[in-house]
Amino acid sequence: MSIRSSDIEGVEQVILPPVRDLGDGFTVRRALPSAHRRMVGPFIFFDQMGPAAFRGGEGLDVRPHPHIGLATVTYLLEGEILHRDSVGSVQAIRPGEVNWMTAGSGIVHSERAGPETRAAGGGLFGLQTWLALPADQEEAAPEFAHYKAADIPVIEDAGTRLTLIAGTSDGLRSPVKAFSDLVYADIQLGTGARYQLKGEHVERAIYVVAGAIEVVGQTGGFATGELVVFKPGAEIIVHAPQGARLMLIGGEPFPERRHIFWNFVSSREDRIEQAKADWREDRFAHVPGEQEFIPLPADPRPVRYP
Repeated sequence: MSIRSSDIEGVEQVILPPVRDLGDGFTVRRALPSAHRRMVGPFIFFDQMGPAAFRGGEGLDVRPHPHIGLATVTYLLEGEILHRDSVGSVQAIRPGEVNWMTAGSGIVHSERAGPETRAAGGGLFGLQTWLALPADQEEAAPEFAHYKAADIPVIEDAGTRLTLIAGTSDGLRSPVKAFSDLVYADIQLGTGARYQLKGEHVERAIYVVAGAIEVVGQTGGFATGELVVFKPGAEIIVHAPQGARLMLIGGEPFPERRHIFWNFVSSREDRIEQAKADWREDRFAHVPGEQEFIPLPADPRPVRYP
């Protein structure tokens, strides 16, 4: 994980997430958390999954694993994933749809290719983010919600298409249940199209999924795979000479520090330790029909975050 400087006014930092190969050509780019930036608003984890191409008989296989103190948001650009969890949910997700899983006091889930998808093979490309929950909601009852693409608000204007996955932005409010002030949007820019980044939320960042963008009136720009974190209140206009796809994230930062270990997030270090012990001792609920699981990893060397 590295950062680079930018002379563009309003930019706080540019994070260059590394590419990590998980096997069989399936790669991820992890932009958050990093040694340079822990969170953007409530967003504490940001992964780009793929793009990957699976042959027939192959597919994604993320075995059951636990979460506490957060909500996971899965959003696909290509392909399909079958979600199963310990509250009994079984739900396929496809491009444009939203899977929101509130871990709260504890949930276990798996993410795999469904039988038909595995048999046929095909592409997989998407984003998975984690949002830390407010301190008074960290022990909320676990639950899962699926939203169809037709339920997610979209606005289009002059070659720009904004899909509001969660939160509020540009006069829209997503029906996706959120626990704090945030914005999470998929912005597609046609050739030469523009988007004005507004100061609606305290912390904001843009992740460039594809293409490249420039800033109107300034020299310089941002390329595919870069997470651009903006200063509070900064308002700029970006444009895409050749077209681009962006993910906008942000929101109100929490007053309390968040601790993170593996899949666990909490404002309390002792709660993280309890979750580790609970997973090690098999005290989490199980995913119905699943026997496999991902073991608790060894404690890593501590990472110092700003």
